[in-house]
Amino acid sequence: MPSCLSFRMSDRKVQEYFANQPQKPVLVDLKVGKRKMRYAHIGNDSLPVAVFMHGSPGSWTDWKDFFKDSTLLRSVKMVAIDRPGFGQSGYGNTERSLQKQAELVKPILDKFQQKRPLILIGHSLGGPLIARLVMDYPQVADALVFVAPSIAPEHEKVFWIQHVGNWIPFRWLIPGAMKASIQEILPLKEELTKMLPLWQNIRQRTIYIHGTIDQLVPIGNADFAKKMLKNAPTDYVIVEQMNHFVPWSHPHLIKEAILKIVAEWSKK
Repeated sequence: MPSCLSFRMSDRKVQEYFANQPQKPVLVDLKVGKRKMRYAHIGNDSLPVAVFMHGSPGSWTDWKDFFKDSTLLRSVKMVAIDRPGFGQSGYGNTERSLQKQAELVKPILDKFQQKRPLILIGHSLGGPLIARLVMDYPQVADALVFVAPSIAPEHEKVFWIQHVGNWIPFRWLIPGAMKASIQEILPLKEELTKMLPLWQNIRQRTIYIHGTIDQLVPIGNADFAKKMLKNAPTDYVIVEQMNHFVPWSHPHLIKEAILKIVAEWSKK
């Protein structure tokens, strides 16, 4: 299900989804300050680590099909995180600041530092979050995979319905995930603008994936990336006639990016 429609799955539904699988995800609730953060992990602790960040709205289960992929399971340990306000991480109560989102996510990443490389994969609004993470904590990851990321402030547009959804009399009518999404999208342009001086600090190996007919996050974000990622060795995978929902329509592109980074690392 596309991230714009996927909210969250119950733990029982997760168990049912993986019932016939030889490996099953472990669900963890971690207290970070006053917040509970939920993440799932699967795979051998001896392998490199791939960490997935969903878009807005969404949840870690947006990546559940990757957790079933036998090739990935042989190659990486996988971790997927419910970003603040989504899934089981304080559903409906988002964190507007990307810097503070990164602070909440970092303690999860700290638990998977034993094996390298650690690869961050961010789709849509998960994209600026993985960027912010390595801007603020350069040693936390070795490589980045941006998937149709909302990173360019000049391409951020807020529609009138989002303002209405943020108006207190209407909030009770809106599902928790949509409310959280509106609350983080409204200030996103300002948050991305704050990050402009920090892009020069990103030096991690990077793969950038985007489709030319993305109606939600314009392909112009790729041009922004080319301008800003001057210090990061970056491959660009631009696909004609591909829309925003890459994890569901073209999951092989993300899988190939992960495997490519792992293969390069093994040659070092």
